[in-house]
Amino acid sequence: MAGSIGRSTLLPDPFTAIVLAAQRAGEVNPLAQHFGVSHKCLVPVAGEPLIRHVVRALAASPGLQEVRISVEPEVVPQVTAVLAGIAPQVVYIPSADNLADSVYACAQDTQPPLLITTADNVLLTPHSVATILGALHNADGALALATRHSVLAAHPDGQRRFYRFADDHYSNCNLYAIAGRQALRLVESFRTGGQFKKNPRRLIMTLGPLNLLLLLWHRLSLRGAARRISRRFGVELAAVVLGDGSQAIDVDNLRSRDVAEQLLTRGAQGSTKAA
Repeated sequence: MAGSIGRSTLLPDPFTAIVLAAQRAGEVNPLAQHFGVSHKCLVPVAGEPLIRHVVRALAASPGLQEVRISVEPEVVPQVTAVLAGIAPQVVYIPSADNLADSVYACAQDTQPPLLITTADNVLLTPHSVATILGALHNADGALALATRHSVLAAHPDGQRRFYRFADDHYSNCNLYAIAGRQALRLVESFRTGGQFKKNPRRLIMTLGPLNLLLLLWHRLSLRGAARRISRRFGVELAAVVLGDGSQAIDVDNLRSRDVAEQLLTRGAQGSTKAA
């Protein structure tokens, strides 16, 4: 398990970033509707659309070669406009009807490693990108989490759902990395979409019935769960615990958008003072 940037991340391997920016077919996102935009990725926070914050963080991450954005073709002109002036090469890939196939489509004709995140992950930092990519030097795939303590320390209203393990409570950071083609099988856990706590099928698909029972009984530590998932998929999965709890705060609703805006504004003010 990794928690900080080690020697392996000082000279990062070139990587491709995948940003999932589409919305569920036939659904109108309530947050997008509130702000009068077609997609949640275009919702403004701290004066800029969500996706611009994410791509800016990726652009500042050493080793980035290309950003592949999974989104509906009809929204590409709007996303292109809001990303104007950001350095990385962006390729748009038509989204599929589920997250797994959207990732597979984005992964075509690319060389690993791949970094996967979402367009609402607005507090993403280059440090977190480097940390999870660094974990791939000892694993086939990695996912980032943060402890409940660190999330609530970042903001007391930052997150309200946590996964309880035997060793601690954790929240997902919507940040994943894959070292090679074989590890793409881990993407199958995305197929039914949504958060694990809201979607029991995803938990069963990822963990298997016995492992799920052990998790529900709080018998599995995070490290133990990662080992079991590794055996289930036949690849080595690293659970990366990030020290910055803000990395688990994404924009799902008005409350989390306001939290993210507060943290982004605070960070911008701190950078101005430091300069």
